[in-house]
Amino acid sequence: MAAITNHLPTAELQALDAAHHMHPFTTNNELAAKGARIITRADGVYLTDSEGNHIMDGMAGLWCVNIGYGRGELADVAARQMRELPFYNTFFMTSHAPVIALAAKIAELAPAHLNHVFFAGSGSEANDTNIRMVRTYWTQKGKPSKSIIISRKNAYHGSSVGSGSLGGMTPMHAQGGLPIPDIHHIDQPNWWAEGGSATPEDFGLQRAQELEKAILELGEDRVAAFIAEPIQGAGGVIVPPSTYWPEIQRICDKYEILLIADEVICGFGRTGEWFGSTTVGIKPDIMTIAKGLSSGYQPIGGSIVSDEVAEVMNACEFNHGYTYSGHPVASAVALENLRIMEDESLLDHVRNVAAPALAEMWHGLGDHPMVGETKIVGMMASLALTPDKDSRAKFAADAGTAGYMTRERSFANNLIMRHVYDRMVISPPLIITPEEITEMGKRARTALDESYAQIKEQGLFKAAS
Repeated sequence: MAAITNHLPTAELQALDAAHHMHPFTTNNELAAKGARIITRADGVYLTDSEGNHIMDGMAGLWCVNIGYGRGELADVAARQMRELPFYNTFFMTSHAPVIALAAKIAELAPAHLNHVFFAGSGSEANDTNIRMVRTYWTQKGKPSKSIIISRKNAYHGSSVGSGSLGGMTPMHAQGGLPIPDIHHIDQPNWWAEGGSATPEDFGLQRAQELEKAILELGEDRVAAFIAEPIQGAGGVIVPPSTYWPEIQRICDKYEILLIADEVICGFGRTGEWFGSTTVGIKPDIMTIAKGLSSGYQPIGGSIVSDEVAEVMNACEFNHGYTYSGHPVASAVALENLRIMEDESLLDHVRNVAAPALAEMWHGLGDHPMVGETKIVGMMASLALTPDKDSRAKFAADAGTAGYMTRERSFANNLIMRHVYDRMVISPPLIITPEEITEMGKRARTALDESYAQIKEQGLFKAAS
């Protein structure tokens, strides 16, 4: 694939970027000194940058480009919709064909009890919606004191004030006065890092039972909902032990706590099912969606709401919404994305071809001297870096040092592999082939070998005391 030619030289683009563009989750002065990587085009599972490098996107953008890059059908649908109806809102007792069709399609794909969709522009917006919706729901039910939402430490639910509060990431909470009131966090089900001598099964139960303990301490009459990702994504692809989710469901049912499944990453095929909730066997009252809904081709998100919750909400005026809720172009593109996934049997490809090949490759990296754990569900996977496999030890160096060095070597070998502290994470497009997975494995192992050599050379391959 040739590099695109109609752009300024890389150095000029980097200078303009540094002068005017503020990047998310970035120390912009450091990026300005280094220079941003300028992506110019993409096709399938590959990106091309302004220097002509051919980069394998092991993260599907940001967990979202499920059908891969370069699908002209989505561009055609967007152009057609822009000519017919480029925008209209869904306020003022008004609707339009694309959002009607998309809502109906989502209801068809979702579990049987989830038949209603409140649209937003992103997962962050959708989780802000969820905060207001569950509190309004309980007020309408005559229980206005039920306002506390319980979440988990190291969870990610967005970066707006509301959704960032729901998330449990301390660096985010350190800025901007987060979390907002009535958000409570319990520990995550991360056995590798926090399980100690407990078996994974016992640890899963222990962590799930923290929810019950929190409900009893806070007061059953005060707790409105529990929100969690079926598989923690941005927290490092943390796969809970098998005992965790059945116990969480039991507790939510016992105390009549609404269960919100954040499906922004897990939804639309990522786990091998349409939704991660199906994969882990839970029955949520609300599911948050975004990312894979449109494969990232247009910004769109939403909340899929159960019949029971919708019955209560539909009887009142919900004073909430966004200018771009159910945007006609985004809705049309999302609908076409779902059509492609169905017509091309993409979930079958994941279950029968891509996921088995990815699992074989990924678990094969477990023999590397720096890899302590390999975890994978469907098309999302992580591995834990450690200086001592047997003790599951952390590095003596600051958390994330080894991970960052490995990420940099991955980028140098033209593979986008993310690090979350000292866990390496991948989430490739669902369309990836076994041959491409083999190539990904070669690049990942090279990155691990090179970072391992650097870490040893710098005297960093030491366990924390």
